[in-house]
This record gives sequence, C-alpha cells and structure tokens, in this order.
Amino acid sequence: MKLSKLFSSFFLVVLLVSFFGCASTATKEGTGEYIDDSVITTKVKTEIFKDDSLKSSEINVETFKGVVQLSGFVNSQADINKAVAVARTVKGVTSVKNSMLVKQPKKKAIEGC
Repeated sequence: MKLSKLFSSFFLVVLLVSFFGCASTATKEGTGEYIDDSVITTKVKTEIFKDDSLKSSEINVETFKGVVQLSGFVNSQADINKAVAVARTVKGVTSVKNSMLVKQPKKKAIEGC
C-alpha cells in the first residue's frame, strides 16, 4: 500500500514538474511554441528563397512567439519592402520586425601621387 502511494506521489510530482517546465513565459517559449516558431521561420525562409529578386542568403530570419524578425544587408529599400511583404503572407506570422539595412556602395580608392 505504501509503495503504491509513494509511486503515485512520485508520478504526480514528475508530471507537474514536466508540465510547468514546458510552460511559456513572457521571455521563454514553451515546447509547442518553439516548434511552431521553427516552422514559421522555415516557411518564411522558403518564401524569401522562392523570390528571385531577393538574395535569401543575406537575409536572416528569427521567430519568437509568431513575431518574425528579419535582419541582414540587402541591395535596396525595395528589397526590404519585398522581404517584409513576403514574410507577412506566411500563415502564423503575427507581425514582422525589420532590422535589415541597405548595403552602402563600396568607395573606390583614390589613387594619389
């Protein structure tokens, strides 16, 4: 009898710890949210890759609780606008944060003397 109560109590404690250990907070994702965000990130990267006008290797995509953050260096403001628009079309994206920058053209060295 004592053994079954001990086993039941142990099982309940393990269950509660695993349940609360996987719960999300304001700064930490739960297991399900992490998987969802990974899927969203993959879908956004895929859609950006499909667009011939964007260089997908220069655009980084991260997702946290449905919010997609785009970063990296692109050739023009039009590329930024296009990448943001593409990301917004992906199911599950709640908003898009843009941290992309336009590349500055390289200056040619001035030859002297």
